[in-house]
Amino acid sequence: MVQKLDDAERAALFARFPDWAHDPVRDGITRRFQFADFAQAFGFMASVAIVAEKMDHHPEWSNVYNRVDILLTTHDADGLSERDVALAGAIEALL
Repeated sequence: MVQKLDDAERAALFARFPDWAHDPVRDGITRRFQFADFAQAFGFMASVAIVAEKMDHHPEWSNVYNRVDILLTTHDADGLSERDVALAGAIEALL
């Protein structure tokens, strides 16, 4: 079973990824990405999808034109877990 992050791990997460915000309702992290146009936004989503599939951890997201909103949370843990930290890191590496 996947474990929720403890307080120290959460602090480290937000220190490492200051552009991500906590969603207290879902106990997840969110970030909005903006690109020059739809093609770049869609290409980013395709790249994230490949990484997420390999990690077997999938984001909740939406896309409107040049904007991509991502929410990461681990359903099996009912909140933030190391899986979210790893996927956030992989997403950041794609930028």
